[in-house]
Amino acid sequence: FNLQLWNNYFHLAVAFITQDSLQLENFSHAKYNKIQNKYGDMRRLIGFAIRDMWYKLGQNKICFIPGMVGPILEMTLIPEVELRKATIPIFFDMMLCEYQRTAEFKKFENEIILKLDHEVEGGRGDEHYMQLFESILKDCAQEHPGISDLVERFVSLVKGLLEKLLDYRTVMNDESKDNRMSCTVNLL
Repeated sequence: FNLQLWNNYFHLAVAFITQDSLQLENFSHAKYNKIQNKYGDMRRLIGFAIRDMWYKLGQNKICFIPGMVGPILEMTLIPEVELRKATIPIFFDMMLCEYQRTAEFKKFENEIILKLDHEVEGGRGDEHYMQLFESILKDCAQEHPGISDLVERFVSLVKGLLEKLLDYRTVMNDESKDNRMSCTVNLL
C-alpha cells in the first residue's frame, strides 16, 4: 500500500471535479445543454470513481482521516444531486472507521467543522445540501446502533453550524448593520 500514491489520486480527482470549467451550473442554459449532450457531467463519473476507490481501501482508510475530509467535503458541496447522494455516505464511513479505532470520531468532527466554515464562506453549500447531509447520515447511522447517538449529535451540530453559516453569507450583502451583527453573534 502506497499512501502517497493514493493521496495523490484522491487529491487530483477532487481537483479535477472542482475546477471552474466543469461547474456546469455557472453556464448559460444553452451552454449547459450543449456540454451535457456532448460530454455528460464528468464530475459525476469521477465522483463515483472516488467513492468506489474509497471503499476499496479497506483497513487503510484510517490513513486518510482527517486529511481527506476537506477534499471530500469540497466534492460533496458541488450542486449536483446524484454526486452528493453518492459521496456524502463517505463521511459516515470515515466516522465509522475512526470510531472503530478510537471509540470516537473527534478528528473527523473537528476537521469537517473547520473546513465547512471555509467552504461556505467561499460560496459553496445550500439548504438542499444541508437536508441531504442530514438524511443520508441519519439513514446510515440506523444500520449501526452503537454509533447512532454520536452521529445524531454530530449531524445536529453540523446542521446548526451550516444554518448559521448560510444565514451569515446571506446577510453579508444586506445593508442593515443590525442584521449582520445579529447573524455574526449567532454564528459565534
